[in-house]
Amino acid sequence: MGDIRRGDVRRRAAVVLGITGLMAPLAVALGVTPAHAASCTTTSGPYQKQVEKFLGRPVDGKQSAADCKATKAFQTKHGITPNIGYAGPVTWGVMDLMNKQKAVGKNPNKDGKCPVNKGRIACVNLTLQLSWIQDGKTLVYGPVPVRTGRNGYETRTGLTKVYWRNIDHVSTIYDVPMPYSQFFDGGQAFHSVGVSMWNPPGSHGCVNMTKTDAKRYWSLLKKNDDVYVYGRKPGT
Repeated sequence: MGDIRRGDVRRRAAVVLGITGLMAPLAVALGVTPAHAASCTTTSGPYQKQVEKFLGRPVDGKQSAADCKATKAFQTKHGITPNIGYAGPVTWGVMDLMNKQKAVGKNPNKDGKCPVNKGRIACVNLTLQLSWIQDGKTLVYGPVPVRTGRNGYETRTGLTKVYWRNIDHVSTIYDVPMPYSQFFDGGQAFHSVGVSMWNPPGSHGCVNMTKTDAKRYWSLLKKNDDVYVYGRKPGT
């Protein structure tokens, strides 16, 4: 997101410091020492069976070295911390969301919530963290996974329009690249990022996309095209 107040930046820094201070006690509680927080835990998590099933592991509800290795690899890939192989609520929440996204298939507007009387429109379902472009009832592109605003920086809902496009935009607040930016609501925009779409807790309000998807959105949308955002992101 490109237009967040400086006070929000200071608050964000304080939150990060607070989380960092909690990491050591959490690591101890999960069966590892602070000095080895990146090691595998031997503790079974509350979502052990669900995580085992998702990863194609034997489902017995008991943590094994192989279970931990597979879970840790998943956590590392998607930026879930601490990445110690613990089958906790954050890890399972990401997996559960992936399952729900996959179940949508090629009919993302089955519920009819994104307007079909606007012509070409970019739709964003916050609940499922999916976006797609449709023209009337015809699916043009997607659905694709997206990464929207975290708690306190929620992506705003409603019907808006693409009002400004900048292929090489750089955030004026965080001084970070926002390639293929298409702004549709204040400082909120579609743009590509270099992290996993399932990387928690989310963006600062923008709709993050992979580079491939952001480039396609750039080629398919133009200024004044409609954007419709609805639903509620889990955890916000």
